[in-house]
Amino acid sequence: MKLVLVAACALIDSDGRVLLAERPAGKPMAGLWEFPGGKIEPGERPEETLIRELKEELGIVVQEACLAPLTFASHRYEDFHLLMPLYVCRRWDGTVTAQEGQRLQWVRPNRLREFAMPPADEPLISHLLNLL
Repeated sequence: MKLVLVAACALIDSDGRVLLAERPAGKPMAGLWEFPGGKIEPGERPEETLIRELKEELGIVVQEACLAPLTFASHRYEDFHLLMPLYVCRRWDGTVTAQEGQRLQWVRPNRLREFAMPPADEPLISHLLNLL
């Protein structure tokens, strides 16, 4: 079974809200909400992936020192196994803006379960609730 490595980030604003992004139409699991991030490219570290992806997807600049690892997801989908470290970030430069037409929503931690998410993302919520 193919192993897919993805890095995700829970951006937390000054009000303690978490950013969720909706998977756009045409992508697998379109319409589900997830933590921003993306596939780890060959030779790339998860932190480098997040710095690149957050700039591409959200137009923000994140320093590696501001990325704190929180937990990870290990989930078997039908045709691959996903391993996804989740980082927390509270500081970045720029304004969070959807760069790829995706819908974004800042969500209070106690409302995270109200959003339909990919199966791998759901177990991460309890870790964020414990943190926040």
